[in-house]
Amino acid sequence: MYSRVTLLEIDTVRIDLKEAVARFREEVVPGLKQQDGYDGCVVLTTPEGKAMLITCWETEEAVDAAAGFAAGELERFMLLFSSPPGREHYEVAFLELPEGAVR
Repeated sequence: MYSRVTLLEIDTVRIDLKEAVARFREEVVPGLKQQDGYDGCVVLTTPEGKAMLITCWETEEAVDAAAGFAAGELERFMLLFSSPPGREHYEVAFLELPEGAVR
């Protein structure tokens, strides 16, 4: 499994953090699910608006193939960010989620 990690900062003056996450779930996740090799995501946030978005992919090629989709989605939401997001790719070396993890 591979991942793309996007670090971003939501401008909480322009949009409430919970609303930003809801928009991600409603507007972006359906498109992610249509990408070949998509295997889920995790969104981590702080009250100040910092966020880490981790998308998981079956192969490194799937991460690369979805780069255009990801860039387009980030561009659509650019006005909601305090600064431009940063992105990196990682191999998932270990993953364990607790029973009843939020889905």
